[in-house]
Amino acid sequence: MVEPETFAFLADLGMNNRKAWMDEHREDRDDAVRNFAGIAMTLYDYADRFDPFVAEAGIKPKRSYTKFFQEPRDRIGRALYRSDVDVFANAGDPEESFGYYLHIEPENCYAGAALFKPSKDALVRMRTRLIDDPSGLTAILDDPEFKRTFPDGIVTRKALGTVPEGFASNDPAAPYLKMAGLGCRKDLPDALLLEDEVTCMWFTPPF
Repeated sequence: MVEPETFAFLADLGMNNRKAWMDEHREDRDDAVRNFAGIAMTLYDYADRFDPFVAEAGIKPKRSYTKFFQEPRDRIGRALYRSDVDVFANAGDPEESFGYYLHIEPENCYAGAALFKPSKDALVRMRTRLIDDPSGLTAILDDPEFKRTFPDGIVTRKALGTVPEGFASNDPAAPYLKMAGLGCRKDLPDALLLEDEVTCMWFTPPF
């Protein structure tokens, strides 16, 4: 799955986040990128077994992992490069980034499924579904295997302060209606990702 050299490269990049260092380690960078492309192919192949939308999305593996260089508008802190990478199998519009993912970062790896960057239309569809089919959400949250696999439940990177206009603030789904994108994640030890057969251990949805 993840090659030991990839973990070593990411750890070294975190401590040497400079263009001069990256230029000196282009071969190591290229090896890591090849590893990410291979992981993306594995995720696509496995996700396609239970989610036909992955194949229908038609996203190429080379477009299925985040790049090292950070654009100024996306930059976090002063680091020029990301020292972590997200590899994903998209099951929808590439602009909305919905699907299954693996976050690779030394000592901070995790995997899950999420709607990362929903468009306005996607948010409306998601929120309407939560209202129209409340039992669907309840069934997932109450499922013992889901609770065991994802102890934090459904989480978000960003939540609104109030329920969006047009939705009732006292609706049971209100906490999820406030989410601007949502998902679930499971922490993974680095050692597990070094195993070739790791995919079948964690990449099976419990719902």
